[in-house]
Amino acid sequence: MKIAIVCYPTFGGSGVVATMLGTALAHRGHEIHFVTYKMPVRLELLSQKIFFHEVDVEEYPLFHYQPYDLALSSKLVNVVQEYKIDVLHVHYAIPHAYAGYMAQQMLKDQGITLPMVTTLHGTDITLVGSHPVYKPSVTFSINNSDVVTSVSASLKQDTLDLFDIKKEINVVPNFIDMSLYKTEFSDCDRSIMAFPNERIVTHISNMRPVKRIKDVVRVFELLSQEVPSVLIMVGDGSDRIEAEEYARSRKLQHKIKWLGNSSEIDRILCFSDLFLLPSEKESFGLAALEAMANRTPVISSNTGGLPEVNENGVTGYTSDVGNVEEMAQNAIHILKDDEVLRGFKESAFAKAKQFDIQLIIPQYEKLYESLLHVQP
Repeated sequence: MKIAIVCYPTFGGSGVVATMLGTALAHRGHEIHFVTYKMPVRLELLSQKIFFHEVDVEEYPLFHYQPYDLALSSKLVNVVQEYKIDVLHVHYAIPHAYAGYMAQQMLKDQGITLPMVTTLHGTDITLVGSHPVYKPSVTFSINNSDVVTSVSASLKQDTLDLFDIKKEINVVPNFIDMSLYKTEFSDCDRSIMAFPNERIVTHISNMRPVKRIKDVVRVFELLSQEVPSVLIMVGDGSDRIEAEEYARSRKLQHKIKWLGNSSEIDRILCFSDLFLLPSEKESFGLAALEAMANRTPVISSNTGGLPEVNENGVTGYTSDVGNVEEMAQNAIHILKDDEVLRGFKESAFAKAKQFDIQLIIPQYEKLYESLLHVQP
C-alpha cells in the first residue's frame, strides 16, 4: 500500500508514534509519505520506501494567522495525485483531519477517492478540541473520517463524552519496538550521572502545565530525604523555570540535572531506576511505556490512559493527581530495597512487551485493508 501520514513533527508523543508507525510500515513493504511542515524529529533516515513532503506556508500580510490547514490540504492533493496514494492516515483531529477532509473533497472533483484514518491522541480531544471555538470542527472531522482510532480506552470514552460522535472508535494503543530492548546498552555508564550509592530518578516531558513539573520535584524532594538519589529532567517548556526556582529554594539544585530536549531518550532511561509522571492528564503515557521498556518502574498519576500502561503495584504505582506524599512513599518502597527494585524492573519490562510494535502494526494494516476493500 501507498500510505500518506500527517502528523506534528515535534518531540510530542503523537509525532513520535506517527513516525515509528510509518517507519515500521515501510519495513513491512509499504510505501510511506510523511506530509508535514518539517522533518519529523524521530525520522532519522529516509529510505526507498519513505518519503518526506514539506508543507510550505506562504507569508501573506492579508492573513493575521497563516492558513496552515489550507496549505496542508493543497499539498495532500498534490502528493496523492503524483504518488497514487491509497490511504491517508492523519494524527490529530484538528487541523489534520479537517485538512484531510478538504483534500478528499478536492480529489473527488477529479474522480479520486481517498479513504482517511484519523487517530486521536489526546490534546486534540481533551484540551483544544473541547474548546467551544473548535468543538464543531472536531466533531465534524471525526464523524467524516472513514475510520477513527484512539490510543487508549480512556481517550475513546472521553471523546464519546465530549462530542456527538456517530462513528465507531477503534482502540489501537500506542506501541514500542521491543526488538531495540532485548539487551541493555553496552555503554550504559551510571557513573556519569550518579555516585554508586545513589538511585537515578528520571522525568521526560514537554514541561507544560498538564505535566505538573513542580510535583515531580516535590516527589523527588521527599524521596531524596529517605533514599540517596539524583533526578534527571529531560525536556523543556513553560513550567521549567518555576520548577527550577522551587528546586533552588529547597536547596535541591545540586541533585537535579536539567538536560533540555534530547534525542537520546533510551540511553538516559537505560540507567534510570525510577520514572516519575504525575501528570494532570495523559491519554496514554508513551513516556511511561518507553521507561518500562528500559526496565524502569513508573510512579504516575492514575488519570486518563495511564492505568492501562502502568499497572498499579506491578510495574510501579498510580496515585491521585497531586498526591505527592503517596507518590513519594511508593517511590521509597521501590527504591529502598535492591530485590524489590529488581522485581519491579522485570515486571515493567514484561508489561511493555504487550505493546510491542509487531503486535500493534497489523491492527492498523487490517484497518487500511478494510477501507480499500470497500472502495468502489
